[in-house]
Amino acid sequence: MTANLSFICETYCTLSFIEKLNNIVNKNNLQNRVKGIVKSMDKLSFKNEEFDLIWSEGAIYNIGFEKGLKEWSKYLKMNGYIAVSDASWFTENRPQEITDFWKVYPEMDTIPNNVLKMQKMGYIPIATFVFPEICWTENFYAKAVSVQENFLKKYTGNKDAEDFIYSERLEAELYEKYKEFYGYVFYVGKKYE
Repeated sequence: MTANLSFICETYCTLSFIEKLNNIVNKNNLQNRVKGIVKSMDKLSFKNEEFDLIWSEGAIYNIGFEKGLKEWSKYLKMNGYIAVSDASWFTENRPQEITDFWKVYPEMDTIPNNVLKMQKMGYIPIATFVFPEICWTENFYAKAVSVQENFLKKYTGNKDAEDFIYSERLEAELYEKYKEFYGYVFYVGKKYE
């Protein structure tokens, strides 16, 4: 049930963001250039070499960094760009507590290893940069507090909901404690094969 609650939250938020994007696109008369859709990342129905750019912010973990790079490559034109962000380790060695917590995402890797994966999948690495700490603290964790409270009210007495929110809050606490060991990193690559 916890996974289902997580999926419901992510799907609702995604639909809300996509609706906002499409409204902005329509207001700016860009419908022939931009269209926000919601689909499973590993069951896309685009044509081969259809896009100049694929942008995935904070979502590639759903199918895995390496699998996402491989799957999406076919949709990129030659010399097209991929731009993705993913949680990444800053160091090879880190405290056991944070390593254990992130076992839920076994593909989480270091920046150099992710760059090597990009190269292996046929991309020339163009840039990597670490998101500023404020992106996690103020723009994500702090804003999640009221959403979590409303979620707990909606699912009062639901053990799965309580466990889910506990996990979300633990993640925020552990980030504050261990932020020098990991963070979100943006990776930009250019398709060459």
